[in-house]
Amino acid sequence: MLAILKKEINSFFASPIGYLVIAVFLVLNGLFLWLFKGEFNILDNGFADLSSFFLLAPWILIFLIPAVTMRSFSDEKKQGTLELLVTKPISHLKIVLGKYFGAFILILLALLPTLLYVYTVHQLGNPLGNLDVGSTLGSYFGLLFLVAAYTAIGLFASSITDNQIVAFITAVLLCFIFYIGFQGVAELMSTSFIEQLGMSAHYNSMSRGVIDTRDIFYFLSLTVFFLYITTQNIQVKILQKRDYLNFLLLPLGLLVLNIFGAKHIYERFDLTEDKRYTINEAALQIIDKVDSPIIIDVFLEGEGFPTEFRRLQSETKQLLEEFQAQNRNIQFNFINPIEDEATRDRNMQQLNDRGLIPMQLTVQESGKSSQEVIFPWALASHNDVTVKIPLVKNKIGATQQELVTNSVQHLEYAFADGFSKLINPKRRKVAILRGNNQLEDRYIFDFVKTIGDYYFIAPFTLDSVASNAQKTSKALNEFDLIISAKPTEAFSENEKYVLDQYTMNGGKSLWLLDNVAIEKDSLYNPSGKSVAIPRDLNLTDFFFQYGARINPVLVNDLYSAPITLASGDGSQAQFQHLPWYYSPLVNSENKHAITNNLNLVKFDFSNQIDTLKNKVDKTILLQSSVLTKLDGTPREVSLEMTQQEPNPQAYNKGKQTLAVLLEGKFKSVYEKRIKPFSLENDKELSEPTKMIIIADGDIIKNDVGRNGPQELGFDKWTGQTYGNKEFLLNAVNYLLDDDGLINIRTKEIAVAFLDHKKVAEEKTKWQIVNILLPLVLLGLFGFLFNFIRKKKYAR
Repeated sequence: MLAILKKEINSFFASPIGYLVIAVFLVLNGLFLWLFKGEFNILDNGFADLSSFFLLAPWILIFLIPAVTMRSFSDEKKQGTLELLVTKPISHLKIVLGKYFGAFILILLALLPTLLYVYTVHQLGNPLGNLDVGSTLGSYFGLLFLVAAYTAIGLFASSITDNQIVAFITAVLLCFIFYIGFQGVAELMSTSFIEQLGMSAHYNSMSRGVIDTRDIFYFLSLTVFFLYITTQNIQVKILQKRDYLNFLLLPLGLLVLNIFGAKHIYERFDLTEDKRYTINEAALQIIDKVDSPIIIDVFLEGEGFPTEFRRLQSETKQLLEEFQAQNRNIQFNFINPIEDEATRDRNMQQLNDRGLIPMQLTVQESGKSSQEVIFPWALASHNDVTVKIPLVKNKIGATQQELVTNSVQHLEYAFADGFSKLINPKRRKVAILRGNNQLEDRYIFDFVKTIGDYYFIAPFTLDSVASNAQKTSKALNEFDLIISAKPTEAFSENEKYVLDQYTMNGGKSLWLLDNVAIEKDSLYNPSGKSVAIPRDLNLTDFFFQYGARINPVLVNDLYSAPITLASGDGSQAQFQHLPWYYSPLVNSENKHAITNNLNLVKFDFSNQIDTLKNKVDKTILLQSSVLTKLDGTPREVSLEMTQQEPNPQAYNKGKQTLAVLLEGKFKSVYEKRIKPFSLENDKELSEPTKMIIIADGDIIKNDVGRNGPQELGFDKWTGQTYGNKEFLLNAVNYLLDDDGLINIRTKEIAVAFLDHKKVAEEKTKWQIVNILLPLVLLGLFGFLFNFIRKKKYAR
């Protein structure tokens, strides 16, 4: 076998055709990946990975490998040496394997120079070396398995004819059918089983760095099958019935092996550094519950996308493929709603009516800018219920690269959350507290409507505590979560005791409190002034026992949202955005599930929270910027602040806590104290529970316009949408999440980019390196090979 292997390699490199075949492969790769404009160009795409190469390589190899294998047996048949070869004291299988490994090694030698591509991306990454080595290594594994199957097919095609051209065309046709043909048939027949018979379904998984034993079994089975029929094909004896029986039993046995392996020997290795293709256990639990089709229409489709959004499109498709691999009831389609000019306007209006707001992008191409409209949304439907799924994760001030990175990181949670809405019935109950002059319904309408998709919502008034405390306490304990949105009247001791016992019984709570009385509307008067005074809600001892204290001071932060004021009279009035340091803009830096990958959160007249030592775990969720000072109260607040230049040296108090999460077992506020009234089964130590305290009640307040309540977080003056609603929704989901779905948000996925400045400066250099250097190396190899060969045979 080794002698045949050496003969194959020697004969290939002894001929100019061998070098020509490899040179064509390297040149085509080099031109498409580094020079020609298009979706394969790595430098233009701007991503620090080799996904373009692994997408292009199978198509070039469809022609390269048949060119290498076409003469393996056809030339032997034409020259009449095959009969002589099979009479040698060597088995037919070893003859086939010798030629097979010879061709396989030749292809490996052709792939070897492509390691220059890895080095190039490594050097151009931002920062240097920003390349996912695990993913790249896994992709090369996938390519090697594809090469193994292509080579076996090429060898078989060469064994059925004595004409090299016929062998080449047959091999190309068979490789094409097995790579993409089954996928086309599967799309026509709408069946996934046929698609699994083709190579592309298995290669696509491996080409992104995921090693799946099902894919390995498939490629090995296909390779073994074609090697077996090639072995049978070169026999000169007449085939017996037993040979035909073996021929029929082999594919059947391989099929059984694949089915058995998929069920009992299944292993999956995600080699990517961030494990981006490993679905969270909480998401898997949701997917496993899907027992009838979920149809997903993804509208992120169209021509002229910037490269970043093409990446978001491909990541969305790959994630949905992972979901579909877990449960075939997950079905998806990519739709371009504005492709047809005749229905474009109607489709856009229909999507707008459903709340799917389009996004306008600026596309730079050949030095020219153009505008493209996309709909970065998906609709998931199940049993006549449809939910919308956002695909873009906005963040104020983010670049287009950062926008896509945030969006890719958010995809798994977005889809899992959407599926959960479709599959899981509402079972949690949330009480919106009333009775202490909390915000009116119209001011919390948008948030209550949002959480209504997940939970049962009901108002709960504490007024009845005075008349029937036992009944009120029992009724409150039936809720899983209470929300108190900006109370302005003090809580009585009876009310506090009921709330305390609610916590002792494991109830969760979300508190949005203002310990300073001042409203922005109170400034819009002729003087432009108002007085901020402390507000006593009679909750100081309440939260002190739990481990937190809200101080009656105003957080004055240089990093803040503007205030919009009118200048001029009547029709001549103009609106100006002026600095307003009592509206901190908070950019969370921690990676907690509630705040990870969160847009800026806007506060208004927020207070400062101290955390106190006790056995309750405390997690600071949101903090002001480092350029902060604290203004004591009472104090006069004036719009004149907008005209004054702040003194940065005065903003030296550092980061101030604005929102905190408390978790654990809480001690009762009324431990070792006289109770306001007698309550059955009262407790002095709680069950494990959670509580979030936010030192600003306006964080939940939506504006109310002429047409009713607006979206929470939307500023009609600047057009910005802040992250208030997402933060509060995450907070509620975290407090009530037993399945861990919210923890998917902590998953970090890094999209690696090239250094654009370095690419622009060194583009020509790397194009030369990747196009010409492989040819130089090939020429050097050819010279040394033939020099050694001549020297050897000259003796």
